[in-house]
Amino acid sequence: MPQFIRTACSAAVLGGLSTVFAPTNVFAHEFWIEPEKFQVETGDTLVVDLRNGQEFAGSKLAYFENSFTRFDVAMDDQITPVDGRMGDRPAMQMMPDADGLLVILHETTPAKVRYKEWPKFLKFAAHKDFADIESRHDALGFARDSFRESYTRHAKALVAVGDGTGSDRAFGLKTEFVALSNPYAADFDGQMQVQVLLDGAPRTDAQIEVFHRATDGSVTITLEHTDDQGRATIPVIAGDYLFDAVVLQPFDGTGPEDVVWQTFWAALTFHVD
Repeated sequence: MPQFIRTACSAAVLGGLSTVFAPTNVFAHEFWIEPEKFQVETGDTLVVDLRNGQEFAGSKLAYFENSFTRFDVAMDDQITPVDGRMGDRPAMQMMPDADGLLVILHETTPAKVRYKEWPKFLKFAAHKDFADIESRHDALGFARDSFRESYTRHAKALVAVGDGTGSDRAFGLKTEFVALSNPYAADFDGQMQVQVLLDGAPRTDAQIEVFHRATDGSVTITLEHTDDQGRATIPVIAGDYLFDAVVLQPFDGTGPEDVVWQTFWAALTFHVD
């Protein structure tokens, strides 16, 4: 078992994002883990930010320990929580001391957003591929004029340390991408295979929003869907990638009666040479 962490400090996240950004803006934005470099040498300092924004560009979030339920780094069978201090930025700094595929894991505490305009909610739901939301909403007897939604973020990032050998796996996030390919492997063929899970089970016909940031900084966005095993094979080229997949369900927790929907956002970031 490699002892790959020499230092682990500055865990940063803001699960209750509404304390920094207006909730109606944040809710429609992606959340992801973004290392300064996706490939580092053993013993080098790995610097990691947590970001919230649009089109693969966004603000860096600061550390608030009551706003996340999980922030870990994993390599092989070793999983280590990331420690931090209030207000720290960047999100994480560490010095891996063993070669391999490093997986960074992060889950936020729930935050809420209020919808006062019905068309805005319809637009969001349609964008995330829930075309039947109007009939579902009405069938459940929910009000259209003012209601709230609870949301959480479930992010992973793949980092190559040294040779970057190794593989991703399911880590028990509420919803998550599992990378079935290692984009840093010497024999990687440019076909990124992933599986999308919810509570450990495959999500069939789930929409994956693919953000590609090219080496010149330009960003393109495409859509893919998973098969009946929750899997998708996505062609990739040089640059950074963010995969995003959202679950939208009736709220099943405790809280005010006007919280009627909940979303779980899965994200995966990695780099391709």
